Amino acid sequence: MRSPRPTRRRGPRRFAALLLSVAATLFPTASPAGAAAPPPVPGTLQGYDIGSVFSAGVSSGGYMATQLHVAYSGTFEGSAAFASGPYDCARGQLATALNACMDTTQNLQLATLEQTTRDRSAQGQVDPVANLAGDPVYVFSGSGDTTVKRPVADALADYYGRFGARVRYDRSTAAGHAWITPLGPNSCTVTQTPFLNNCGIDAEGALLGHLFGSVAAPGSGTGGSLIRFDQNAYAPGGSATALSMGSEGFAYVPASCAQGARCKLLVALHGCKQGYAYQGFGTRFVENAYLNEYADTNDMIVLYPQAAPTSTLENPNGCWNWWGYLGDASYARHGGKQIEAIMGMVRALRGTGTPPPTGDRTVLSSTDSEDGYLKAAADGSGAAVGTLEDAYGLALGRGTDGRVNRSVVSFDTSRIPAGKEVNRAWLTVTRSSGSGDPWASPAGNRLQVDLRTGCFGGCAVEPADWSAAATVAGAARVEAFTSGSAVSTDLSAEALAALNRGGVTQFRLGFASAPTGTAYLFVNQATPVTLTVEYR
Repeated sequence: MRSPRPTRRRGPRRFAALLLSVAATLFPTASPAGAAAPPPVPGTLQGYDIGSVFSAGVSSGGYMATQLHVAYSGTFEGSAAFASGPYDCARGQLATALNACMDTTQNLQLATLEQTTRDRSAQGQVDPVANLAGDPVYVFSGSGDTTVKRPVADALADYYGRFGARVRYDRSTAAGHAWITPLGPNSCTVTQTPFLNNCGIDAEGALLGHLFGSVAAPGSGTGGSLIRFDQNAYAPGGSATALSMGSEGFAYVPASCAQGARCKLLVALHGCKQGYAYQGFGTRFVENAYLNEYADTNDMIVLYPQAAPTSTLENPNGCWNWWGYLGDASYARHGGKQIEAIMGMVRALRGTGTPPPTGDRTVLSSTDSEDGYLKAAADGSGAAVGTLEDAYGLALGRGTDGRVNRSVVSFDTSRIPAGKEVNRAWLTVTRSSGSGDPWASPAGNRLQVDLRTGCFGGCAVEPADWSAAATVAGAARVEAFTSGSAVSTDLSAEALAALNRGGVTQFRLGFASAPTGTAYLFVNQATPVTLTVEYR
């Protein structure tokens, strides 16, 4: 896992129905002419030499682009948003999304959004807000956009300004609600499918020039490969559909990046009803966003994740999750399911994440009733069960009370299909908060994973689990990470053989050496630890 970049100087069903009604006025059908583009080829996300990462999006994709930038400002160095508003504007409420973050009949409470961001930063739920200072941000709003009204976009520009970002705000056209592109089949002022409008300007050149500092003239957009990959490989829980994401995503990789050049990465997020899986929309956004053309001449990979519609009123238009649908309370911060799926794709392209599966896989979530953490003196004496799991998560490292914490997580590994040979497995843990760096206290400290076939004692956590014998000690380790999710090293061959195919397998996470001072982290508060098992 790559650590964040250093701090730099510088709702209810009736509301769902209402959202459907609002969106229905925006999306009459039409069939635009596609731009020249290479046909998609099946593949996987490989690692490239990527230096800088940026996000961009339109409408719900604009909101998601901002969520990615704020939640992972240690990774994303800037963002661009067409026709959207400030970070977590909806605050988990569809009514607020409709009335404050699209329309202006409700105050969007910008000062509250700013304070929420600062609070989340202090709690480790988003990366440090100091990272946003000096970051380039491009905001676009057309005067003809009656879907996300001008004051909402004004608030996005204002929001970023409060954190010291360098905002370029383009509000010079009468554009409707759309991504603005020279390849757009629609005239500038309309709001209709495919929401790709030609306003006689090169908005992509403007936004990329602002994000990158300078930009070379575009090419043909046909000099690279358009890779179609499996998004299930990156979805928490292994199912993209369960997150309202498509099974297929796309990445445009220019020849220079494929040949080893140091490249930039732009995560480009479509809007509602623009996803590949939405009623045959296909790759129109991918082909007509006018980003592949710049990718060819600016050493830039473009990642096109895909949202997808639900069959229920939760998200029938295939929007990105910017108001908390499907019960995802973490949608705008670390642990947000769509955010973590996209971050998995970003890490794969940077060569810092878990590769896609080599065979079939099962993803198991830990059993909450059997998870817990233990506190003891550094020598293991006086062990007791920790009591803050519900409030903060599972503790690891040395707390402010001077006690050392270890955590136990439990999995029903009988769910691994019978008759299959397990050839690989790993844990994924998500950090909720913490203080200090237990990996550096003492220097070179290791977060070790021990495995027990069955349970360390009784399957419910008990004090003796702190020092109970493991079936395989040091089955894996988790490298240092300061936010978001981390993937352990693969379980050792001995550990794979020790997985209990007939019942429970428990893992104990703890630092090999007791931290010399207060240095700890909490995991598993909102997102359970998962065990991914691959087999053939």
